[in-house]
Amino acid sequence: MQRRWGLVMFASLVMLGGCDGPSAKAPETRPVRTVTVDPKPIEDDRQSVGEVRARYESDLGFRVSGKLIARLVDVGVSVKKGAVLARLDEQEYRNKLKSAEADIVSAEAVLVEAQAAEGRLRQLVASGTTTRANYDTAVKNLRSAEAKLDSAKAARDLAKDQLSYTELVADFDGIVTATGAEPGQVVSAGQMIVRLARPTDKDGVFNIAESAFQTRPAPADKPIEVIVSLLANPGISTEGVVREIAPVADPATRTFQVKVTLKSPPEQMRFGASIVGRLKASTAPVVVLPAAALFDRLGKPAVWVVDTAAGTVALKDVTVARYETDRVVLSGGLAKGEVVVTAGVNRLREGQKVRLAEAASK
Repeated sequence: MQRRWGLVMFASLVMLGGCDGPSAKAPETRPVRTVTVDPKPIEDDRQSVGEVRARYESDLGFRVSGKLIARLVDVGVSVKKGAVLARLDEQEYRNKLKSAEADIVSAEAVLVEAQAAEGRLRQLVASGTTTRANYDTAVKNLRSAEAKLDSAKAARDLAKDQLSYTELVADFDGIVTATGAEPGQVVSAGQMIVRLARPTDKDGVFNIAESAFQTRPAPADKPIEVIVSLLANPGISTEGVVREIAPVADPATRTFQVKVTLKSPPEQMRFGASIVGRLKASTAPVVVLPAAALFDRLGKPAVWVVDTAAGTVALKDVTVARYETDRVVLSGGLAKGEVVVTAGVNRLREGQKVRLAEAASK
């Protein structure tokens, strides 16, 4: 019995002895996907939606007031230079012209009488029959009659002009984009009756956020070129040049209006059409990484960089130029040749051993 008990104790000691020294666990080596940093310029693919507008657009109105009796064009109509767009009731101005012509006849009669009186008195003063003062009065009356005739002729010319102003004509070939009055309405001088736009001169108008100007200042030595295409049909496109940037932001949207002069716009880019504009330029050398490569360290963007010699990873702060749908564009923080982890960044820790799952791709 004692011998059996001794054998049990011996076996227990042997088992306990095998558990005294736990084997040291090897550090975990995590496989990671990586990419090798190689900064390169990329096309600036930021886009903005705008519309086509006329560069030259004039509000045409009558030079005189009156009752509008006819408007001969509607919105969308193409007109030629000199075409009649609208008419006023001309009876009042025709009567003014008749009155001015009558005043001329009266002034001519007064002038004839003054000329005859001056001729008679000139002969009498030469013979000493009348005084010099009487002759001077006749000369004054003659000069006054001549002046009144000139004034009457000027009034007649003005009445003719006012009569012609009762017809509103186009100053250039264009397209009617708006109307401001209907027949039967009494309009004042200068009131917009028809808005006329030049069809060959078109602008692309965009509202751009303030951040776009901070990341890309406008160069002063060369124009900013833009590629403009139809929103409904991107295959229809043209080039343009920025000609005007609003100096003050819109108070409601806090955006700046940018006008782009379109070069030879296709016919499909009609006034009011929705368009998309993109800068015709490349960025400075940048690093493009998948969005999953970005890591947040104390509220700042960072990435895991692999030390290929030691086989470990370390966090490195980076500067983000902009965020896109499935990628991030970095403008600083990484050097060419560095290896960056692109997947599983949330499971890594500082100094952790890693193994490249595949050769680092560029």
